[in-house]
Amino acid sequence: MESTELARRRAREAHLSGTTPAQPGRTDIQASWRRVSAAGVDPHGHADIPPLTESEVHHRRSTTGLEGLLALLESSLEAVVDAGHLLVVSDAEGRVLWRRGRPPVRRMADDLGFVAGSAWTEGNVGTNAIGTALVLGEPVQIQGSEHFVESHARWGCSAAPLRDPWTGQLLGVVDISGPRTATHPVLVSTVALAARLAELELLERHRQALDELRTASAHLLGGIDGPAAVIDPSGHVAASSGLVGHQIVSLPDNPQPGRLHLPGLGDVLLDPLPGGWLLRRDHEEAPATRAVLDLTAEPMIEVYAGSARWTRRLTPRHAELLVALVRVGQVGLRATELADAVFADPGRVVTIRAEMCRLRKTLGSLILARPYRLAPSVQVQTQWPLAPAVLLPGSSAPVVYATRRWLAQESGSARPRQT
Repeated sequence: MESTELARRRAREAHLSGTTPAQPGRTDIQASWRRVSAAGVDPHGHADIPPLTESEVHHRRSTTGLEGLLALLESSLEAVVDAGHLLVVSDAEGRVLWRRGRPPVRRMADDLGFVAGSAWTEGNVGTNAIGTALVLGEPVQIQGSEHFVESHARWGCSAAPLRDPWTGQLLGVVDISGPRTATHPVLVSTVALAARLAELELLERHRQALDELRTASAHLLGGIDGPAAVIDPSGHVAASSGLVGHQIVSLPDNPQPGRLHLPGLGDVLLDPLPGGWLLRRDHEEAPATRAVLDLTAEPMIEVYAGSARWTRRLTPRHAELLVALVRVGQVGLRATELADAVFADPGRVVTIRAEMCRLRKTLGSLILARPYRLAPSVQVQTQWPLAPAVLLPGSSAPVVYATRRWLAQESGSARPRQT
């Protein structure tokens, strides 16, 4: 066994035994081990998470937005697959939806026990690389004993997240897996390039759809008395007559026709159009705004403006960022401080700024910058789970660990469920 793999194995064994290794290894790998341990994954390979049914796999294939990108990903990575690797595509939950590889590769996977009920079988949860790419939002490579499940130590995996550049939504992960000895560092760049090409294809499709919406609705704005705008389903502006001065409007999840309060825009009337929405100014007096950050289960935020209400589900990363901002109050946090709170690495400021940009597009004026903080003009109420361990259970962010400890200390009748 090569010396680097020996160091990986010793680090993994130390983690499983609860001791401190002489060479602790990569921080992102340790965080991955903590996440999968918390999820109940057995390091010896026994299946604890039931796979999806065949019908659910087919449903996810048709609704995730990834099906139209499969041919492009296969074409981009054809040479890698022909060289003896598996191509795996998962959704945003890490569930494998497609797998491609030559028969010899599949026979090798069968021999190693990876196909029947394994991490590479459609419907199952993917490997460490898939989960780590989803959490970090960055390309990763996991070699040998950096995998949590012991039998996967014979493999090397390179994975990159697939994000819709139009909406910022994380769609899934593309992964290349093969024998550890055949895995080269360049593969992580290869899979990242394939993911980027797929994202550019998505971007072009969205632009074409917006152009079609602009052409089809050109006559509408001229016949409306007052400011108005036409937007696509994700809030991108196709045309505006004095209502919107920017390129995108932050919409709630599943918007409904009628009166709506939008961050940074105020009260508007929302009417459906083929391929989008018509926005018009609502001239009634703007009500005060408050928000409820619900962390009792799947994280979400509800914004109330008088009788108007909108809801937005939060990604795990955005929920971690909001926990950090809630805990510090109006003092706020600089990018380096947020990076330390979320990644235990103050140097990850580029990633933090990109995520905060996405979060501010979602929540508008609710989040202020320099430093990052919650707006004092908006009343924000946080709902914490009764059991501290339920708070973002898949998270390994230092701020979440600290908040769980705080909740445990404040548990009992003395601790209110809301702050």
